[in-house]
Amino acid sequence: MAASLSTAIDVHFTIPKSDTKRPIFFTSPIRHNPTKKRLAISCNSSTSETSSSTKPPQNISESPSPKNPSLSDQLKPLSATTLSTKDHQAQLLSRPKSTWVNPTRPKRSVLSLQRQKKSLYSYNPQIRELKLFAKKLSGSGEDEFESVLETIPYPPTRENALLILNSLRPWQKTRLFFNWIKTQNAFPMETIFYNVTMKSLRYGLQFDIIEELANEMVSNEIQLDNITYSTIITCAKKCSRFDKAVEWFERMYKTGLMPDEVTYSAILDVYAKLGKVEEVLSLYERGVASGWKPDPITFSVLAKMFGEAGDYDGIRYVLQEMKSLDVLPNLVVYNTLLEAMGKAGKPGLARSLFEEMVDSGLTPNEKTLTALAKIYGKARWAKDAMDLWERMKSNNWPMDFILYNTLLNMCADLGLIEEAEMLFKDMKMSEKCRPDSWTFTAMLNIYGSGGNADKSMELFEEMSKLGIGLNIMGCTCLVQCLGKARRIDDLVRVFNVAIDGGVKLDDRFCGCLLSVASLCDESEDFTKVLACLKQANPKLVAFVKLIEGEETSFETLKEEFRAVVRDAAVETRRPFCNCLIDICRKRDLHGRAHELLYLGTLYGLYPDLHHKTVKEWSLDVRSLSVGAALTALEEWMGTLTKFVQRDEELPELFSAHTGSGTHKFSLGLANSFDSHVKKLAAPFRQSEERAGHFVATREELVTWVQSRIPSSVIA
Repeated sequence: MAASLSTAIDVHFTIPKSDTKRPIFFTSPIRHNPTKKRLAISCNSSTSETSSSTKPPQNISESPSPKNPSLSDQLKPLSATTLSTKDHQAQLLSRPKSTWVNPTRPKRSVLSLQRQKKSLYSYNPQIRELKLFAKKLSGSGEDEFESVLETIPYPPTRENALLILNSLRPWQKTRLFFNWIKTQNAFPMETIFYNVTMKSLRYGLQFDIIEELANEMVSNEIQLDNITYSTIITCAKKCSRFDKAVEWFERMYKTGLMPDEVTYSAILDVYAKLGKVEEVLSLYERGVASGWKPDPITFSVLAKMFGEAGDYDGIRYVLQEMKSLDVLPNLVVYNTLLEAMGKAGKPGLARSLFEEMVDSGLTPNEKTLTALAKIYGKARWAKDAMDLWERMKSNNWPMDFILYNTLLNMCADLGLIEEAEMLFKDMKMSEKCRPDSWTFTAMLNIYGSGGNADKSMELFEEMSKLGIGLNIMGCTCLVQCLGKARRIDDLVRVFNVAIDGGVKLDDRFCGCLLSVASLCDESEDFTKVLACLKQANPKLVAFVKLIEGEETSFETLKEEFRAVVRDAAVETRRPFCNCLIDICRKRDLHGRAHELLYLGTLYGLYPDLHHKTVKEWSLDVRSLSVGAALTALEEWMGTLTKFVQRDEELPELFSAHTGSGTHKFSLGLANSFDSHVKKLAAPFRQSEERAGHFVATREELVTWVQSRIPSSVIA
């Protein structure tokens, strides 16, 4: 049923006499003694369409009384320009995309969803001359700077000064010109001048100066805007001043100024580098809840953070977030995710992610392939690694030094000699990636691991002809290979070349020479090796001489050993002790070998040597050299013999763990250990269930001990 409603309203309004045609909503406040007008407005509403809806809007001049327009006539221009159309109203009434917000913790917006726009320069007819002047000013020296300033073609107005300041490239010149502008007092300093100066200083990584300018702005009551804070925070991040980045972000947030996308991504990266995972996730979730759509850089930051921690669940979270927000990963994100997968120990997922990247149409770069090659090498996936190499060649994917050297190191880890030689040959034929010192080092490692001294010396001669010097890693690999081959004269020659080439010898190299000394059968070779070692570590050679002396007491040995261990790098202390024990066994100084093993255990060099449970006692010799392992076995058997003699309670099983190497060139301890067990006629045998283990039961051990002890002693 059609219904209609008619209402009459009396409206009083005021129009100043000075401007009767000006719309009422732009007038000044009400004054006294106005001219009052009275209007009667009728409002009709019905279900049927009114005829007024079909008429075009009338202008004020078209009203019945142009001099005294009605209120509806005055509001028509506003409705025609500001009110929404039906389509727009329908769009506003449509339900927006919902974003979940925790109702118990209401949060205000955490960032400005649009990057603050830079101020636009007005047209300046002198722009060409001013830019030429800025170029001249940039190329001037510090002594010439003031004299060049005197030749400025136009007075330093606000626009001219800003144009010159933005055109200067060296941060030193930008700072000098900025200080000169302040001394001129030609116009008040504004935020934009500080922002332009800070931007130039950020390129020069001058955070301290930027912070000084920011404090100056606060002191002079010059407002710090979004760009100011963004520049300060990003510069602090680039300078690794993470504490300062967090400090200025918190100051920005307290002022009520919301960070933009650039600042937000930067502070997320800062928190990630500081290891504050909870803060990163909290900021990220609050930003998304505020309507922010993260870009690929943000997800790269999150992936890197979880990758550093080896958090696979975190990496999955990043992938799920990208999928839910419809963010397509770019090459940088894929590279970061691949590195994260490698650190998390997920080679299979890394391979799937790589295939997904290729299927999406992206071409992998050198960093992508290097990350994947490292993952395959670490996982010992030889087949996948070589398939990757074949795809690189067939697709002409980019290669660089790092990728080639990574592939060579991978071949060294997997014992792929032929494949490594093929890679090395390709590098020689390449115009962009000629072999360098690290390439030769990788090849020396490959040949050294295989004990191929001839090939190693050929590489050494080739390096000498090409003028490529040995680095410490290549020198260590070559010396170790020559030592195992008993080519001591060649070893001495390589050592002298390294010394002449300025190679800085480290403790790893000294451990290598000490290992070679333990292999020497002839005293002459032993003396030559010690002569080389003396140039690198004279204190270590003095200790070797000390252990050979029969008159050396145990207390003296203990003090000197502690001094040697204290001065050595942490990662070389146990290898030093292993080699010293090997030297003692080679020189038939078995008593000294047992003393050194005791001292090594005393000073914590062998923390996991013994393990005891109710059912099993075990000896773990995987971190020991052959001589040290045999010494540990003798020591352990002697201790077990005492337990049997005292009739103490023993477990059901005894085991010795020598390890089972998967490397092609890994010799391991199993063969030497097995020979020594047979020599002692001990009851230990290799376990069929556990690889690299020698086991014996309690009954077998007791029987063996009783068979070696005279019956009178047993009685």
